[in-house]
Amino acid sequence: MRSSDGSERAGRGFVETSNAGRSLAWLPVAWCATRLVLLLWVLKVWVFPGPDVTSDVSVIYRGWYGVLRSGTFPLNDVTWQYPPAAATAILSPALLPFLDYATAFFVLVCVADLAVLGLLLRAGLRTGGTLRGPWVWVAGVPLLGPTVYARYDLMVTAVAVAALVAAARHPRVAGALAALGALLKVWPALVLLGVRRRSAWAAAVVTGVALAGAFALAMPGAFAFLTFQRDRGTEVESLGALVFHVARNHGWEGQVLLNYGSVEFLGPYVDWVSTAALTLTGMAFGWLLLWRLRATRFEPRTAADAAFVAVLLFTVTSRVISPQYMVWLIGIGAVCLCFRASRMGVPVALVLAASAVTVLEFPLWFAHVVASDALGLTLMFLRNGLLVAAAVCAARVLWRQTVPRPAPAPLPERPPAHADGTPVPP
Repeated sequence: MRSSDGSERAGRGFVETSNAGRSLAWLPVAWCATRLVLLLWVLKVWVFPGPDVTSDVSVIYRGWYGVLRSGTFPLNDVTWQYPPAAATAILSPALLPFLDYATAFFVLVCVADLAVLGLLLRAGLRTGGTLRGPWVWVAGVPLLGPTVYARYDLMVTAVAVAALVAAARHPRVAGALAALGALLKVWPALVLLGVRRRSAWAAAVVTGVALAGAFALAMPGAFAFLTFQRDRGTEVESLGALVFHVARNHGWEGQVLLNYGSVEFLGPYVDWVSTAALTLTGMAFGWLLLWRLRATRFEPRTAADAAFVAVLLFTVTSRVISPQYMVWLIGIGAVCLCFRASRMGVPVALVLAASAVTVLEFPLWFAHVVASDALGLTLMFLRNGLLVAAAVCAARVLWRQTVPRPAPAPLPERPPAHADGTPVPP
């Protein structure tokens, strides 16, 4: 009997190893095929329907590149809304001087994409790991269409993924990478939320202060971006914008304008909705703080799970949900699913579904979103609804796995009684 059980277990192990081997073999093939398509799109060998998404690189980034090379930040450009280390991403095409700016940028984003795959493979092949995470990355990134290669967000995601992969074994490295990511685009600071090692937090503080100080001393206007968003409206793809998409069909007198580099609603009550969004963000931060204080069961996967929940909550409640933001969620979600014991499968699947809808609303049918017509409304309610569902589901999973349930109250002692039920006198 024991021999039979042992043979059965050995057989299952062989099948699992064989399946993992086939999955690993197909990963680079799928990555190469999908990324070739993305490159053909951004290089305009194949034309993707809808507005040209590469103009941000060839026009805006290229313009900033010229200013940054002069030794200063774009002080007179309110569309520059990024922390100082973003300059390194904008200047990075100088590493490939034999290519024009846009082509060099796309190639470097592709290299960052490959680096993320390598990091996820490293995490997924560890003991207790799985290849679900790398497959999420390989399949999820192309769902966003050419936009994902025409912004520098994938580079930022690579830094955040590297921090999470290093968190368990190299906390100081994770802290330093999180600080670098925060100076690239703020949100990677959230990857430290579920890290308990003090050395990670200390490394983040030291690295952040050192880098911020270096940028402030080296280039004027390093932190001018902090004042460039004061008069922003509500971006048309955000959760709060749904109010105005519906209101436009019932006589609302506001406008849709290009403002601070994005298409936003401007007009009556927009400031109310923007304030409500900020309030929701504050409430999300309060919930995360409560979770951090109450959580006691921290496992190797907790850092990735907590980062995924935090980025989801701050994305959903933001006044701006640009299409490229989805790559943040895909990257962090992929790290979660590198752990075999992760229960974030459903929220990650919802994020992937939301990504598939995102490429429909931008760039494919963005004109319908701007017009707030039936198709535009459907796409925005569907995409944002999927993100809200993912955030609620992921937060519930994180809380249930890390916060102990209160012990049940003890039952009151029953007084002793005779067999017939009459109480025994004291």
